[in-house]
Amino acid sequence: MAGERFIIEGGHRLQGSVQVSGSKNAAVAAMAASLLVPDECSLENVPAIGDVRFMAQVLESLGVEVEKPSSSTLGLRAARITAFSPPTEQVVNLRASFMVMGPLLARFGQASCSPPGGDVIGQRPIDVHLAGFAAMGADIHRQGDKFVAEAKRLRGARLFMDYPSVLGTQNLMMAATLAKGTTVIVNAAAEPEIASLAEMLNKMGARIQGAGSHTLEIKGVDALHGTAHRIIPDRIEAGTFAIAAAITNGDVRIGGLEPRHLHSLVAKLREVGVQIDEAEDVLHVCGADQLKAVTIQAVPYPGLATDLQAPMAALLTQAQGVSYVHERVFDNRLLYVSELRKMGAEVLTTGTTTAIIIGPCSLSGASVHALDVRAGAALVLAGLVASGRTEVSDIYHLNRGYQSLDGKLRSLGADIESV
Repeated sequence: MAGERFIIEGGHRLQGSVQVSGSKNAAVAAMAASLLVPDECSLENVPAIGDVRFMAQVLESLGVEVEKPSSSTLGLRAARITAFSPPTEQVVNLRASFMVMGPLLARFGQASCSPPGGDVIGQRPIDVHLAGFAAMGADIHRQGDKFVAEAKRLRGARLFMDYPSVLGTQNLMMAATLAKGTTVIVNAAAEPEIASLAEMLNKMGARIQGAGSHTLEIKGVDALHGTAHRIIPDRIEAGTFAIAAAITNGDVRIGGLEPRHLHSLVAKLREVGVQIDEAEDVLHVCGADQLKAVTIQAVPYPGLATDLQAPMAALLTQAQGVSYVHERVFDNRLLYVSELRKMGAEVLTTGTTTAIIIGPCSLSGASVHALDVRAGAALVLAGLVASGRTEVSDIYHLNRGYQSLDGKLRSLGADIESV
């Protein structure tokens, strides 16, 4: 609901344990992969978030049967596809909806979709998707507001991506699974969500090598089959809670995660002065009385995730000295700065990709707006340490990407409620 908001009374130190939910980005990609087969695909550890609900609606509009046996399990059966283009009004809610193109084109030889929506965080062109389909032999054209792709059968090709797009890599990888011959994707994204999707596809009978590196090789097969797959933990949610512990000088154990997915964040938090102990699937994060200013750069994996740039900026408002934040992935991801300033943050921007933060700042509660999922998270973190009451509106953005963020924070001692 657009009218929902969080009310936060700051000044509470977070303590205790919290469990991480399944990955948002891995879940929506796995859901799209179900379009490749008529058999059932069963997904476990699926987060109960808005983006999963949006993706389920997109798939249902195509004829996919979606069942939810439990709060964290999805059953998907694409045996009777009735449409090859999702409704535009659904596509505008979710950028990942464009990932139906690759599977539909590969399996049925046709697909169309409007330019996708999602967060307004800068240019995220779909050129890499369309150029890849075209290189594999598809005819690409516009029909009204939709991009249309058609091919009797895709052909393997050597694809060079202009930039390592996660969605582009996932879309082309799914398309290539049923292409005739071998496809090589050069400059592919290397994020854990790519490796998770490749693991699922290989269990379905695909032949993919190199997932997790910047070069993928996919040998096309004639048909795939259904499978069961467990969604990996959400590294962005895990990172958000690690930063929440740090900004409140807290003591928090974050369980159910993959520490190796967070090496860049852990390194930066230690540089800031935060104490972090790693176990098999747990991070134990302890804050520090005085935090140190650092320079961070949001870059493709294995660098610091762009989705953690805004939360880290909130933390750096509490660090001693001058910190520099450089956004190297999206060109419009510093819009949250104006909201942090309402709370008393001393932040300057140079252009649209660099912020200079002078700290420590004594933040005060204010009425602020969540402009996207991660900008909203940054404001919640700022509210946890601010004096007085912070009201974060438009939290439907946060509900798209975080499962019960307020409930999990309350379990750690935060004074936060949804109204």
